[in-house]
Order: sequence, then C-alpha cells, then structure tokens
Amino acid sequence: MNRPDLENLLEDAANVFAVLSAPMRLRILSSLCHGEKNVGQLLADVQTTQPNMSQHLNLLYRAGVVCKRRDGVQIFYAIADEHIVNICQAMCERVASLGH
Repeated sequence: MNRPDLENLLEDAANVFAVLSAPMRLRILSSLCHGEKNVGQLLADVQTTQPNMSQHLNLLYRAGVVCKRRDGVQIFYAIADEHIVNICQAMCERVASLGH
C-alpha cells in the first residue's frame, strides 16, 4: 500500500471511530444488536428526545453503520455492518475487563 492510500485509509478509519465515539450512538447500536427497530422502538430502549435520536440515526446512516427501510410511514433501522458491532463489543469487553 503506497503512502497516499495508507493516509486515506487511516483518515477513513478515524472518521468511523469518530462516529462511534458518542455514548448515545453506542446505545443505539446496542439496541439494534437485538434486531431491526423503528424510531419509536429505539426511543423505548434509549432515553433521549426524538429529534436527538433522529440526528444520531442520520449520522450513523450516512457513515454506513446502519441501514434503513420504509414500511408505510415507519422507517426501520438495522445494523448495516456487523464488523462495526464486533469492534464495539470487543471494546466494551476490554473496558469491562479493566474495571472501568
């Protein structure tokens, strides 16, 4: 891999980590690990306002972390990339093992 490709790869990786750096987005992903949900179902799992939830879901969607589908007036969200879930789970396990 040449230097510009490596730099682009590292920049992209840093952007993904930035998306995952918010506890609220990790809570959303944790909820979605149990299956596809609409915004109302996510709000029942994750305590926040509907506008805040929508903002976080939009960022996760634009980053390719979650996908969405429309069913009538409802929009359902799901995990789009299981690799991201594996990274989050590994980090949570690591932090838990350190006693934080």
